[in-house]
Amino acid sequence: MEYSVMLDVIDEPGFEGYYYAHIPALELTTQGKGIDGALAAAKELAEVWIAEKSARGESVPQESSAVIARIEIPDAVLSP
Repeated sequence: MEYSVMLDVIDEPGFEGYYYAHIPALELTTQGKGIDGALAAAKELAEVWIAEKSARGESVPQESSAVIARIEIPDAVLSP
């Protein structure tokens, strides 16, 4: 099984170098130091979560496809 992971820098004091790792198909989010740390945390969380769902006989969502896109909001929107 493969899942897409979206990474985002954590921009808070004390979390320099940390990233959020979000797995959209599973609706899970975790964090880790650096990209490798965030991906490792996401993999560990997904494995535990999937194992728990499977042990309960519950279905595990499959990712059909992932698309990540960006939108631009004009600076004028921020002005009063």
